[in-house]
Amino acid sequence: MSHPLPLLLSIGGQITLVVILVLVLIILIRNVRVVPQASTFVIERLGTYLDTWHTGIHIKVPFIDRVAKVVSIKERVFDFQPQAVITKDNVTMQIDTVLFYQITDPKLYAYGIEDPDQAIENLSATTLRNIIGDLELDETLTSRDLINTRMRVILDEATDPWGIKVNRVELKNILPPQDIQSAMERQMKAEREKRENILRAEGEKESAILVAEGEKTAVILRADARREARIREAEGEAEAILKVQEATARGLEMIRAAGADKAVIALRSLEALETVSRGQATKIIIPSEIQNLAVLGTTLKEMATDPAAAGPGA
Repeated sequence: MSHPLPLLLSIGGQITLVVILVLVLIILIRNVRVVPQASTFVIERLGTYLDTWHTGIHIKVPFIDRVAKVVSIKERVFDFQPQAVITKDNVTMQIDTVLFYQITDPKLYAYGIEDPDQAIENLSATTLRNIIGDLELDETLTSRDLINTRMRVILDEATDPWGIKVNRVELKNILPPQDIQSAMERQMKAEREKRENILRAEGEKESAILVAEGEKTAVILRADARREARIREAEGEAEAILKVQEATARGLEMIRAAGADKAVIALRSLEALETVSRGQATKIIIPSEIQNLAVLGTTLKEMATDPAAAGPGA
């Protein structure tokens, strides 16, 4: 029968070996690190910076290496509390700032400054006071883009040794004192009323101009109508006179063609004179030829009515 002690020692050695293997496996597993996307690990060896791990699987030496800092390289938003600033014309106002920044160098971010967020906040407040101190109230209210650009450039240059990239700075709110706000509201109301009065006056002016132009056009059209009517009337009278003259000319031509002598023409003149004498005229001027014809006509009429006067041969 064998002694139990060596057996126990053998079993104990096996258990110890198993335990040691398990511990080694656990240590190895715990020292295998997976760096996720958009993150970096700052690694130190015996308290000294060793390396920066990026996305992927990494293994560090147990008990010697350690992860000093886990740094996210995503863009961050820092919303500062409202800062009291004084403008060039001594107006105190509250300005709320929003900062967008991103860590570009994890090593500088980890070792460059103790508290980066606090440092950025204080630096932003100081920079904002310096910029607003060079501007008056009206310039501050209307120069947001200028203030944003100047702050971004200054902060980006100042935070570059800390491994930080300032992408954008925005002034979220600008709150002047209450009395200034009331004065601005009254000024804006006055400006709106002024624009309203100007627009109303321009509308009335435009309306008056249109009415005047309409009246002018109507007067011109009426004048053109009267002129056209007179022209047409004159043309009608001229055409009528021309027709009468043409008719008279044709009549004379017909008389000449028929061989009428002066006696016939004189007789026709007497007939026309008789027609005229029936009118309202009180004075009639008779040409000498017609007078002679009238005497001749009277003599002939008497001879016709008194045979004795006609002579023996009647």
